Amino acid sequence: MNPVRIAGISIALLLSFFVVPVMAQQKRVSPHETISAVVDGNRVTVVYGRPYTKDPKTGEARKIWGTVVPFGKVWRTGADEATLFITQQPITLGGTDIPAGAYTLYTMPNEDGSAKLIVNKQLGQWGTQYDEKQDLARIDLKKEATDAPVDQFTMSVGKNPSGGGILKMMWEGVQYSVPYTVKK
Repeated sequence: MNPVRIAGISIALLLSFFVVPVMAQQKRVSPHETISAVVDGNRVTVVYGRPYTKDPKTGEARKIWGTVVPFGKVWRTGADEATLFITQQPITLGGTDIPAGAYTLYTMPNEDGSAKLIVNKQLGQWGTQYDEKQDLARIDLKKEATDAPVDQFTMSVGKNPSGGGILKMMWEGVQYSVPYTVKK
């Protein structure tokens, strides 16, 4: 069988084991998206909730950084169930080795502009159920301004112009990013 087809089937099975049980537990408030890219022969996939700037109950605009996404506290990196991160091969993410497998991503931004991406081994939980003892790594993120305001939380994964891949998170006028390379 074609290796790409096998990989696609593996991801679909993995998602069914971890995401579907969580969806049955609680009601989603935001739309969800699955993004994926193959960089240097390795597929990275992210499944996440995409909250809007507007409050889902009142429709009023919310201040994102420092309010919806609290400074100095762990944030679920999206909405609803925990954000799922899958790498088919071992990678070096922002200088930290991450074995092949499935993880949950959390983010901890700080008021001074610094931020950490938290790679956590816990899987299948609602996004607010964070267990620090399950952290695999905390990785520095690079903060930049976006060219235009981003109304809905958006993540991307793709090729980095300087080589390897890059994971990005954008919302309001802020973008956080971290590069990665496939371990050989």
